[in-house]
Amino acid sequence: MDMNKRVSLELRHRSPSEVKELVLDNCRSSEGKIDGITEEYSNLELLSLINVGLTSVADIPKLDKLQKLELSDNRISGGLEVLAERLVNLTHLNLSGNKFKDISTLEPLKKLPQLKSLDLFNCEVTNLADYRESIFKLLPQLTYLDGYDIDDCEASDSDGEGDCIEDEDEEEGESEDFEEEEDEDEEDVVAEDDDDDDDSGDDDEDGEVNGDVDSEEDEEDDEEEEDDEDSSPVKGEKRKRDPEEEDEDDDDE
Repeated sequence: MDMNKRVSLELRHRSPSEVKELVLDNCRSSEGKIDGITEEYSNLELLSLINVGLTSVADIPKLDKLQKLELSDNRISGGLEVLAERLVNLTHLNLSGNKFKDISTLEPLKKLPQLKSLDLFNCEVTNLADYRESIFKLLPQLTYLDGYDIDDCEASDSDGEGDCIEDEDEEEGESEDFEEEEDEDEEDVVAEDDDDDDDSGDDDEDGEVNGDVDSEEDEEDDEEEEDDEDSSPVKGEKRKRDPEEEDEDDDDE
């Protein structure tokens, strides 16, 4: 689908001034130039032209409110002066996968005072010695280059403060220390439980010993009572005489 027709479809029955985001990725440009976008898109804030076959941005209209421009995976090699002239409030520019070879081709971007983020992934210029240092020196207004600031802190999704590797290491260290403290607390709790179990076991043993002693004393008392009963005669019962005693009495008579 050609770019002009794609623009018409993306309007979706809106007027150009109502459109704030326009994504035209993977359509076909006319002779490598921008087509179908005019100054009528006065409120446009994001324009995405990824992989549309561009070789030039000379036909981009004046868009005072445009902040983000996606131009990755095209064949652009220069001519960035027009961006500085027509996109004065641009903050994010993605030129990844284009044909930029020299730092000098990026010099026009110095005239974009609001430019905060620039991406040049897969451009030959990134292979130059001291590439990052040179770009940050050329564009002092820049905060992020290829997603990282000058201190190698990664840009967050909200484009706020970068997340440094050192900060991540510190957070991991704090997390490990906290886990170690938790483990120590658990060990202390387990040790206290073991002590409580030992104390209850001692109480049980004492109770068993006392119970055994009491039972032995009760048995001794029962035996003494039985002996007393055997030794004392039953009331009203006469003692029986042996037959020999009866014979001796007859002889005496």
